[in-house]
Amino acid sequence: MTLYDLVAAPFIDFGFMRRALAGATALAFGAAPLGVFLVLRRMSLMGDAMAHAILPGVAAGFLLSGLSLTAMMIGGALTGLAVSLLAGAVARLTPLREDASFAAFYLISLGLGVLLVSVRGSNMDLLHVLFGTVLGLGDDALMLVTVCASLTLIVLAIVYRLLVAECLDPGFLRASGGGGSFVHMVFLTLVVMNLVAGFQVLGTLMVVGMMMLPAAAARFWARSAGGQIALACAVGACSAVVGLLISYHLNVTASPAIILSAGAAYLISVVGGPYGGLVYLARRAKPPAGSAWPPNGEYK
Repeated sequence: MTLYDLVAAPFIDFGFMRRALAGATALAFGAAPLGVFLVLRRMSLMGDAMAHAILPGVAAGFLLSGLSLTAMMIGGALTGLAVSLLAGAVARLTPLREDASFAAFYLISLGLGVLLVSVRGSNMDLLHVLFGTVLGLGDDALMLVTVCASLTLIVLAIVYRLLVAECLDPGFLRASGGGGSFVHMVFLTLVVMNLVAGFQVLGTLMVVGMMMLPAAAARFWARSAGGQIALACAVGACSAVVGLLISYHLNVTASPAIILSAGAAYLISVVGGPYGGLVYLARRAKPPAGSAWPPNGEYK
C-alpha cells in the first residue's frame, strides 16, 4: 500500500471523508483557541462542565422536533448559557467556588439530558447526541460549525488584548474599568456557541476534547498566547486528519479516534515539550558534568 493510498485516497475518493475533515478542522479552529484561554485562566474543567450543560437543551430540542439541528442548537445554547449564569450567581452569592458550582450544575445537566433522550429516543439516538456523527455531516451542520468558527476567530481578534489582560490580572482589569465582566460573558458565550455547534460533529461528550487537548499540548511548545493559539489550531487539525484516517483504515468510530489522536499529541508534549516537558525538567535538574554534587559537600 502506497503513501497515497494511506493518506490521500480516503479524502479524494469519498465525499463523506472530505466533509468530516472540513467539519472537524473548522471545529478545531473555533474551539482550540478558546481552550488556550481556559488553560491560561486555570478553568480547564469548565469546558467539560459546559459541554455537559448543553445536553438537556439538546435533548429537549430532540424531544420536541426530533433530529432537528436548529431545535437542538437553540436548546443547547439556552441551557448552556443558563448554567453558566446560574453557576456564576451561586459562586458570587455563596461561599462555594465557581469550579465547584460548575461541577454541580454539570452533573445535574448530564443526568437530566440522558434521562430526556431516553424518554423518547432509542439507544442509537442517544449515541448520536452523545458522540456525534462526524462521518455523516449534512450541509446545515457543516455550515453551522464553519460559521461558528469564523465568528469565534473574529471576536477573539477584537477582544484578544482584553482576554490576555484578564488572564494576567482580572482584578486590575475590573478596577480600571476595562470591561472585565463583559469580556468574561463574551468569552463564556463563545465557549457555549462552539460546544453547541460542535456536538453535531463529535457529540456532547467528545467535543470538549477538541477544545482542551490541543490547547493543553500547545502549552508545552509555545510561551506566548498567540503562539499557543496557532499551535493549538494546528494540533487540532492534524488530530482530525489522523483520527479520520485511523477510523477509515481500522474501521473504528471516528469521534473517539480523533480525540485519542489529540490525546496522543498531548502525551507527547508532556514528555518532550521544551517548556515544562518531563525531558526538559529532567535535563534542567541534572547537574553539569564535573560539578560537585551535592553542593558544598552536603550529606557527606
